[in-house]
Amino acid sequence: MATNPRISCDPNIVFGKPAIKGTRISVEFILGLLADEATEAEILENYPQVTHEDILACVAYARDVVAEQKALPSAAE
Repeated sequence: MATNPRISCDPNIVFGKPAIKGTRISVEFILGLLADEATEAEILENYPQVTHEDILACVAYARDVVAEQKALPSAAE
């Protein structure tokens, strides 16, 4: 399982989803903002408890989760 010192999974915080440690802001939420073209400056302004390093940790966590996925051949092949 992907790990990052800035990311925690606590069943009592955001339903156990990976979140920025010490906040109730999920990795999924930050990735969603980035996917919806929010800039880092906008995220930092709107969520002052989030740091540049936290945003990088969210992206790195997502990269690590994707890297752990095993590719399965599709039925079409």
